Amino acid sequence: MVTRKKAPSGKPPLGQTNHKQKNTHRWKSSNKKSPSSQSGRSNRPDNNSQDKLKIIPLGGCEEVGRNMTVFEYNQDIIILDMGIQFPEEDMPGIDYIIPNINYLKGKEKNIRGVIFSHGHLDHIGAAPILLEKLGNPPIIGRDLTIAMIKHRQEDYKNGSAKKLKTILIKNLKDRLRLGAFDVGFFQIEHSIVDAVGLILKTPVATVIHPGDWTMEKDKRGKPILDYSHLARLPKPTVLMLESLGAIDVRPSASSEEMKKNLSDLIANAPGRVIIGTFSSQIERIGWIIESAQKLGKKVAIDGYSMKMNVDIAKQLGYIKFRPDTLIKTEKVSDYPENKIVFLCTGAQGEGNAVLSRIIEGQHRHLKLKKNDTVILSSSIIPGNERTIQRLKDNLYRQCDNVIHGNIMDIHVSGHGNREDIIYMIKTVRPNYFIPAYANHYMLKEAAKLAKQVGVKPQNIFVPDNGQVIEFDKRSGNLTNRRVPADYVFVDGLGITDSNNVVLRDRQMMAEDGMLVVIATVNARTGDLIHNPDIISRGFVYMKENKKLIEMTRQRIKKMLKDNNPLTAPDEQYLKDMIRNEIGKFLYQKTEKRPMILPVIIEV
Repeated sequence: MVTRKKAPSGKPPLGQTNHKQKNTHRWKSSNKKSPSSQSGRSNRPDNNSQDKLKIIPLGGCEEVGRNMTVFEYNQDIIILDMGIQFPEEDMPGIDYIIPNINYLKGKEKNIRGVIFSHGHLDHIGAAPILLEKLGNPPIIGRDLTIAMIKHRQEDYKNGSAKKLKTILIKNLKDRLRLGAFDVGFFQIEHSIVDAVGLILKTPVATVIHPGDWTMEKDKRGKPILDYSHLARLPKPTVLMLESLGAIDVRPSASSEEMKKNLSDLIANAPGRVIIGTFSSQIERIGWIIESAQKLGKKVAIDGYSMKMNVDIAKQLGYIKFRPDTLIKTEKVSDYPENKIVFLCTGAQGEGNAVLSRIIEGQHRHLKLKKNDTVILSSSIIPGNERTIQRLKDNLYRQCDNVIHGNIMDIHVSGHGNREDIIYMIKTVRPNYFIPAYANHYMLKEAAKLAKQVGVKPQNIFVPDNGQVIEFDKRSGNLTNRRVPADYVFVDGLGITDSNNVVLRDRQMMAEDGMLVVIATVNARTGDLIHNPDIISRGFVYMKENKKLIEMTRQRIKKMLKDNNPLTAPDEQYLKDMIRNEIGKFLYQKTEKRPMILPVIIEV
């Protein structure tokens, strides 16, 4: 059962950020008890020695992405985020990776709600799949976040968004009772509208989790948001801090500096301005459209996700512009080149994204020219370094004006750096510290920072995915217990786990290729009717390796002569024999291990 505690009036809605107003509030506990819809008892359990809070990261503690954390107190479960991780280079054919929810099977009725911190895909991307598998528990988030989840849900399965049970966070002072959890929120800065931090109060500890966050500062270098109220929450407090910037020693760029640089580039460009950025950078996209409108320029937007997000943001009132400012992509050539701003996806070098198609000359309405100004207004997602390097090389070959973050501040990171992490820990003064949402080495660096500023080493926990962290009234403990957290792959419409044979086969074919052996035999005698056919794909070029192919063919003939298909134990025995013997032979000759696919046809 969900109980909402109404916020006092006089506070601006969450979609309207007021930087002049300090982000402060007092925690107000509730003595109300919500009856459990499953057990008939109070959702607030007796606080005996058996009552423990479990925190279990199902993703996001060994990689960038796949963010999902389970909070469990007795029979009550709250989930924070359901994100995707993009595939690595050794995962051919995989669309993305999602968290493993095997631990939650059989506990679906205990899930009181799923809270989404913000609308980036590494936090909401897996929602359509996982919500359905978990019986569609209530989802909680701010306006833009919920709207983006609904659109993604409809893309996944038409009509499924109607099944979502949504609770909108309308005000920072909103309070929810979700079983044993008292849930509150606080304002944070991040690179998307409607991001929110989470406060979970339980009978044994208070958890503070900002989701992804950054530290926006004013001209004097002072943080705009005040987080000191978090230090006054009921003790003990557990700070789970996104730590992607724990290795970043660079000073943070300000939004004002970024806007000035982008404005100058748009105003002074000799030709068209082509800007590649994340489709979720709603605030930045809106500002670029507004800036172009003031300069009398037209804006074309391309990329499905960007068009969708701009449409959602416009409906919610987060982006405002005159109808004639936006033009269709096919109308770009109808205007002077210095009057065009082209916004698109693909700044990470994604193969099917708009910017990649423009670079490859495959875009229907836009061809790169030397006097175009191409701006890459995004940070590099870890793991994409080589892809983005190739993207930059190809851009520089075709265009004289390429601008990116290495030469100018045209992007503000949505993640706090080392200095910001230190400031946050000092301000919140938690009893326990758990770094999250980053690679393991980044988490370890954040743990070092926490130790430097006074958090007790025994109270700093660096978990792996699936590792259970427990808290009771007396202490916290990073246990040795683990729940399933291995990769779950999404491939087209299929979902499978990390032991999937298909992925291993793809990896083998990507490395050493494939050899198909087709043997046609007489159905009455078992004799070969003609020489076996051999097809090589990605292994060797047959015209240049005739001797190897012929030697392979003769070996197959001998094997089939010595082992008549009609008298062999079964057809699979013959196929395995061909696969093993030919595999050994080819490795001796080439030091490659192609996938060998034998086919025996009886006629």
